[in-house]
Amino acid sequence: MKKLIIAALLIAGVSGFAQNNNDRPRRGDFSPEKRVERMTTQLGLDAKQQEQLKQLYVEQAKSRENQSGFSREQMQEERKKTEDKLKAILTPEQLKKWEATQAETRKRMGNRQGGGMGDRPERPQGGGDMEN
Repeated sequence: MKKLIIAALLIAGVSGFAQNNNDRPRRGDFSPEKRVERMTTQLGLDAKQQEQLKQLYVEQAKSRENQSGFSREQMQEERKKTEDKLKAILTPEQLKKWEATQAETRKRMGNRQGGGMGDRPERPQGGGDMEN
């Protein structure tokens, strides 16, 4: 009887593990199509905006391929150019939603990395003054 229960649990576990998760967004999928799809869902983009963003993200992807020798400042400049073009495509309402999403993403990323650049709490100066 024990063997039957163990076998049933094993089969249930393996089948649950093997399920297809294609409907779940994957981290790191930054293809232009997926980015436009996500933004369409988040911001309610129309067909013209979708096409404009796809072209923008294709250009950005090509630019990133050539950025292997770019300095940090050059990469930030490229990102700023992309953001400026994006702001010209979105409506004011969509832009507010997008900016809020970006702020939330930066906050999450900062938390994941132990605090963002400006979000880190001040560390006390001096060595171990803590009382036990």
